[in-house]
Amino acid sequence: MPRRAFHAASAAGSILAASTKAFGQTAATPPAKTGYAPVNGLKLYYEIHGNGDPLVLLHGGLGSMEIFGELLPVLAKTRRVLAADLQAHGRAGDIDRPISYEALADDIAGLMKQLGIEKADVMGYSLGAGTALQTTIRHSASVRKLVVVSTVFKRNGWYPEILAAMAQLGPAVAEQLKQSPLYQAYARTAPKPENWPVLVTKMGDLLRKDFDWSKDVAAIQAPTMLVFGDADSMHPEHVVEFFQLLGGGKKDGGWDGSGISNARLAILPGVTHYNLFSSPALAPTVLPFLDAPMPAVK
Repeated sequence: MPRRAFHAASAAGSILAASTKAFGQTAATPPAKTGYAPVNGLKLYYEIHGNGDPLVLLHGGLGSMEIFGELLPVLAKTRRVLAADLQAHGRAGDIDRPISYEALADDIAGLMKQLGIEKADVMGYSLGAGTALQTTIRHSASVRKLVVVSTVFKRNGWYPEILAAMAQLGPAVAEQLKQSPLYQAYARTAPKPENWPVLVTKMGDLLRKDFDWSKDVAAIQAPTMLVFGDADSMHPEHVVEFFQLLGGGKKDGGWDGSGISNARLAILPGVTHYNLFSSPALAPTVLPFLDAPMPAVK
């Protein structure tokens, strides 16, 4: 497969050959519940693992919940984890509509309602992180805490080479990617494997659209943790601005911690966008934030 095509899909937030071992993995313990839920014209595939406070877990672009093969059972030790395949991904079906962060967010809110989950923590990676952000923005009453793993709040936060690679996603790249573990995982689980070019093209259309969620992010009330790799795909200045929009990084925290905001920022060392979701440091970074008591309303 040509290097340029490989990088194009990588830059789109995909999980590619560098993370081959994540594909095809399943949780160490059988899911307590699996099923399909009719939501907004889709048949969304979901799995529920473990018991405890609910946590919605959302995968990256062109992947599926299978990418969380190592992370999910760790989270499920103390949480009721709801993992879902997003529109046109994994085992979920597709319908005649574009893929958009807003529509994906509405799907997740609808899935929660179908399953009787009134409020949950929401954690997403890459495409899933954008979906988690929009779920919080559009359905704030449904989100207790938010964990955003490796995404941007406006499109130009990505490095220029990432934006250039995103622009290439379309049928030609889809064909070239048929030699990748990414496609092999899709072909194994998708209800219609022949729709692979449709998925890649829809993702390309999404990733070429400009957006800026600054005002919406600044209005988020849910305690939020941002997680990035120190070799991630976005400008470090963008990461800092993201944190500040949420109220973090604006003053000294103080001896007693009274100056600490409700936002948290974690930078994992030696980690890229393409292996962050499988980093062994991710769960121990996120769980203390999720397990901490809700902060008092100021």
